[in-house]
Amino acid sequence: MSESTLSAAERMPAALPLHVAIIMDGNHRWARRRHLPGAAGHRAGAKNVRSIAEACADYGVQCLTLFAFSTENWRRPKREVSLLLDLMRGVLEKDLEDLDKRDVRLNIVGDRSRFPSDLQMQMNRAEALTRSNSRLTLNIAANYGGRWDITEAARTLAQAVAEGRMSPEDIDEELFAARLSLGALPPPDLCIRTGGDQRISNFLLWDFAYTELYFTEAFWPDFDEACLYEAFAAFEDRKRRFGCR
Repeated sequence: MSESTLSAAERMPAALPLHVAIIMDGNHRWARRRHLPGAAGHRAGAKNVRSIAEACADYGVQCLTLFAFSTENWRRPKREVSLLLDLMRGVLEKDLEDLDKRDVRLNIVGDRSRFPSDLQMQMNRAEALTRSNSRLTLNIAANYGGRWDITEAARTLAQAVAEGRMSPEDIDEELFAARLSLGALPPPDLCIRTGGDQRISNFLLWDFAYTELYFTEAFWPDFDEACLYEAFAAFEDRKRRFGCR
């Protein structure tokens, strides 16, 4: 039997990352190489979200976390920010029903209070509609930053101590991690960054303590199932020791 006739599960490397995080980068450069406006790159990138989420679900990944909009992205030109918010609306409106049919649970992580009220309502509706789904948890990090996440967790615990609901001695790594955006979810096994840059850009700083990092030159709109398979195959070759020999 040729590899092309095998199912996704049959072609999957044995050491599958159960939680995958992706820094989706390279939309602008993808567009420039095609002599297109930057907006075309963002639209192509948004379109790719569903296909990669579906591929992860087919492979048996349990959790996928996508870095969609950082706390620093507000510094971009207003026109670009407006486009990014519209694309977020589009994904929540057009792809939600299909994701729900595929048993995907949608979870928005980050400070959504800064988003327009209609977008916040869409986020709430998407989470409510897919809450009971269990095949794949899809986390969309929106207005998210790793430093913000850690600060918010520290503030929550400090408030609990100040109100007498716990003592400083009660705070350990497990309790602190439970206050972070990903909460009870396991930390990512693998982080993929597209676009060629090799940094994590303030993404899941606490959670990435022992996450394997994979960098690819492929721009996000070009990152397809074949690219995903290559990343998983590379993960299979890693020796994960978690600080042990």
